[in-house]
Amino acid sequence: MSEDKIRQLNFIEQSLQSVFMQRQQFQAQLVEIDSALIELAKTNSAYRIIGNIMVASNKEDLKKDLEEKKEVFSARLKVLEKQEAKFREDAQMLQKEIMKK
Repeated sequence: MSEDKIRQLNFIEQSLQSVFMQRQQFQAQLVEIDSALIELAKTNSAYRIIGNIMVASNKEDLKKDLEEKKEVFSARLKVLEKQEAKFREDAQMLQKEIMKK
């Protein structure tokens, strides 16, 4: 019984670590997008990297694409934060159960 709970706790902790790493990646991407939007506002011309080349792009289209990406990443980040909170709560409950025995 206790071994099952320990295994379950280990699984939750691994899942928590995975979610935490994903959350950090999304936060980093959001910072990059915010920086790109700030720089885009300062310039009259815009470029997009496609493969190994840089191609001139419509500034408004690029801004729209970046804002859409920002929305998607923000939504995904909220989901990851909720998952992280749930895993933390589950881990705490299991730790308490294990310590009682």
